[in-house]
Amino acid sequence: MNTAYPSPDTIIAYGKTIRRAGIGFMRIAIFIIFAWIGSLKICQYEADGIVPFVANSPMMSFFYNKEAPEYKRYMNKEGAVVPENIDWHKRNNTYGFSYGLGALIVTIGTLVLLGLFFPKIGLAGDTLVIIMSMGTLSFLITTPETWVPNLGGPDHGFPYLSGAGRLVIKDIAIMAGGFILLGTDLVRIARRKKLADANKK
Repeated sequence: MNTAYPSPDTIIAYGKTIRRAGIGFMRIAIFIIFAWIGSLKICQYEADGIVPFVANSPMMSFFYNKEAPEYKRYMNKEGAVVPENIDWHKRNNTYGFSYGLGALIVTIGTLVLLGLFFPKIGLAGDTLVIIMSMGTLSFLITTPETWVPNLGGPDHGFPYLSGAGRLVIKDIAIMAGGFILLGTDLVRIARRKKLADANKK
């Protein structure tokens, strides 16, 4: 009994269509992630939550007014409102920095989304996604809270990622997406230039 299978050319055509759709979806997905998380940076709980990352980072700690590890005494649990801790975070510039970071993240996501129509704008967004992802992944080196602490259990330190560490490691996939979009936009820009040059002749 003969079973009809799609020809290799048909499969290739389907594959190319899926790849194009996937690249577009990746662009939209990065926008959703960046716009959503960036917007949450105006919330007190989110601003408090990034303090360990920023305070321990040699590239970012100067944005805060207090010395690490002083923050450990003033951390709020998600959803908790402790006036004393909030006052400390205000003096630390926790909220001012978070607002600025949120605006930057939303802007990057928007640039990536606009790349659907404007590859040069997308190119800027793609590059910034890669840079930001590198910065986020550096927290695995600089932030002690990304690893399970030694509280008596057998599993602690490397390679045992804490909740914070598991959140950070996912950025490696976002970085990979940034590289894919970067390559895609470079090709689109070059093709448009090639077409424009051909029309001039």
